[in-house]
Amino acid sequence: MGTFAKIIAFVVALGALQAGAASASAPLPVFVSILPQKYFVERVGGEQVVVSVMVGSGQSPATYEPTPRQMTALSQARFYFSIGVAFEDTWMTRIQAAHPALRVVPMQRGIALLPLTGPRGEDAGTDPHIWTSPLRVKIMATSIRDALIETDPAHRGDYELNYRAFIAELDALDRDVRALLMSAKGKSFLVFHPSWGYFASDYGLRQIPIEAEGKEPGAKALVRVIDLGKREDARVIFVQTQFSRRTAETVAAAIGARVVAVDPLAENYPQNLLRVAHEFAEALK
Repeated sequence: MGTFAKIIAFVVALGALQAGAASASAPLPVFVSILPQKYFVERVGGEQVVVSVMVGSGQSPATYEPTPRQMTALSQARFYFSIGVAFEDTWMTRIQAAHPALRVVPMQRGIALLPLTGPRGEDAGTDPHIWTSPLRVKIMATSIRDALIETDPAHRGDYELNYRAFIAELDALDRDVRALLMSAKGKSFLVFHPSWGYFASDYGLRQIPIEAEGKEPGAKALVRVIDLGKREDARVIFVQTQFSRRTAETVAAAIGARVVAVDPLAENYPQNLLRVAHEFAEALK
């Protein structure tokens, strides 16, 4: 091989090495279902991940359908962190069929799911809202860390450091929420959509839902909820922006309560959970 050919070969090889290094140092593209998960993955992954969210602000994971653009973008993703929300029941099989190389990591793995009951006490399956519990988020953080280290061992130290900082943040959040709700322990609260079962379980509260599985209650169920609200002397009904307030306002008017919006799907997890805890503490005085 001549000198010029050797130089060209060297330049090509160097370019390939640089491209490989750039690829290795590029952030891992990751998809999640809901905004709180984005916060969790970014806290553990730090600068080594770039996170896209399926269900955006104001949208409901109970009825969501991925857009064609999202389905295309999934071809570039290394991970999909699922969490068990309703739209995944239909779409995860389709997503995996369309993107067989995509690694799906269930965040609910290792978490004992609570039963979900409707307004008449009927069985409504299992409760997917595991992220409302900081204690359960700690389990999710471990799953995130382990998946990232397995795929990207070069940044193990970063992931371990971020993980420990996030666990400390969750422990502090749990202590703050527990202190806020200490005097409310044992009390009940009315909620339109039963999003707060794990939160209630952690902090000694009882959740009474007006609806379950996204279905509006019928006339008999509504009367039963109103009677229960009166017996419990409920002063507040909690709603979330992703669902209609109409039925909650009907019940509130009948029992002399006010309607307060709390969002289990906000992205800034610790700030939002503290705000929710303040609302619950005020309502349950």
